[in-house]
Formats: sequence, C-alpha cells, structure tokens
Amino acid sequence: MSSQNKDSASSTGSSQEQQKPPQIEPIRLPTVEEMRGQDIWNNCAVRSVVSGVMGGGLGLFMGLFLGALDNPLMQEEMTGRQMFIYQAKQMGRRSWSSCKAFALMGLVFSAAECVVEKARAKHDTTNTVVAGCVTGGTISARGGPKAACAGCAGFAAFSVLIEKFLDRHA
Repeated sequence: MSSQNKDSASSTGSSQEQQKPPQIEPIRLPTVEEMRGQDIWNNCAVRSVVSGVMGGGLGLFMGLFLGALDNPLMQEEMTGRQMFIYQAKQMGRRSWSSCKAFALMGLVFSAAECVVEKARAKHDTTNTVVAGCVTGGTISARGGPKAACAGCAGFAAFSVLIEKFLDRHA
C-alpha cells in the first residue's frame, strides 16, 4: 500500500513539473556595434577578401603538409643535408602554390555567391550552384573553353553536394 502512495505522489509531482509554463525571455534588440558589424560583414568585398585570406591560410597549411610527403627521386644519392634542403624548398613551393589556388577559390566563390544572393534577394541553393559554376570556370579557364565548362559543372556539383551535406539552407 505504501508503494502505491509513493507512486501516486511521484506521478503527482511530475505532473506539476510538466504543467509549468516555459519561461519567456524578452526580445533583445541588437546594439549599435552589433548592427555596424553586421553591416560590414554584409559587404561583398569584405566577405570576399576575408574568404580569400582564410582560403590562402588553408592552402598554405595544406601545402606544407603535402610538400612534406614528397620524396626526392634520387634519394639514395643525397646526403641528409641535401635531402633537408630539398624538402624545405619543395614544401615552400607547394605551400605557395596551394596558398594562391585556395585564396583564389575562396575569393571568387564568396564574391560570386554574395553578388548573386544580393541580386536575387534570396538565400538558397541556386546561389551556390551559380557561385560554384563561376568558380570552377574561373579556375580552369586556362585550359580552354572545354576545360572551363567541365570545371563549371564539376565545381557546381561539388558545391551542391557540400551544401546538402552541411544543410545550410534547410
């Protein structure tokens, strides 16, 4: 009998907890500094430059990592110092090359997406497709029109896959 009283007392206590209305917090307006910061970040030039710098930093570190993995062809004939110098030069070349490529990629993609988003006044996947196409076409334009078209299609598809994976516009 006492176990039934305990069960009924615990169920009464939990029902009272469930009936509490949720706390409603008042809406807080953004401060002047927050509004200025948002206005600065909504500028396409600022957004593009920041993306280019961050892409360059990523490329720099990727180049350092991948450059360290390169092995010299005549490894048996090189002394330890020669191998060290070769590795350092190779890492520097690879880092600078990756830095430029990723900086260009970040700058062009961010600029294209921002401009398309402002022109359409919508924030959806179409902006990503167009920005991916522009970026892929720009990066592969040196290879001619066929390469530019393939780069456009490939980078647009990759951008959509990443967009769906991250699910930004859900």
